[in-house]
Amino acid sequence: MARRAELIVIGRKLFADTSYDALSMDDIARQAGVAKGLIYYYFKSKRGYYLAIIEDSVADLVERAASGTELPPTERVHRTIDGYLRYAEHHQEAYRTIVSGGVGFDAEVHAIRDGVREAMIGTIADGAYGRRDIPALVRTALLGWLCSVEGVTLDWIGAPEALERDTVRDYLVRMLRETLGVIEEFEPAFPAPPAA
Repeated sequence: MARRAELIVIGRKLFADTSYDALSMDDIARQAGVAKGLIYYYFKSKRGYYLAIIEDSVADLVERAASGTELPPTERVHRTIDGYLRYAEHHQEAYRTIVSGGVGFDAEVHAIRDGVREAMIGTIADGAYGRRDIPALVRTALLGWLCSVEGVTLDWIGAPEALERDTVRDYLVRMLRETLGVIEEFEPAFPAPPAA
């Protein structure tokens, strides 16, 4: 399994700046310094390899978001969003694939993306309310904020020189605070955490 993990690390680097269609299995094998058959052995196909890389990337993104529970809530939010932005900045192709759902309509990549969204919503709800079981309106509002985060992040990584990461992070934190305030208006049983 160590070899499989190494191939995923190599694949993350290869697909970080190159689209799926631009890399052939021969290119991948040559750049990884392995026989093409080894990639087929572990992943069955180029698509299987690509999906394994996306799933690994997603696990990393979700793990970053869920960590830091020992921090005060405001610091945790800043750290989580900053980590999210750093991930997108350093893994642009994988991030674009996760958020956009892959090439055309790719049901498997969409399922992975939806899983990431649900994990992120659960993490936010846990941090804001101390629980993951939330009513539909709260979930919808948090999903709306998260979709805004995705759009802002995609725009930012397209032209990172236009805005500093700290500015984008602070903007997204402020949007979350406002979203939590609106949730409280509609669902008083889910009050917004006090501002730091």
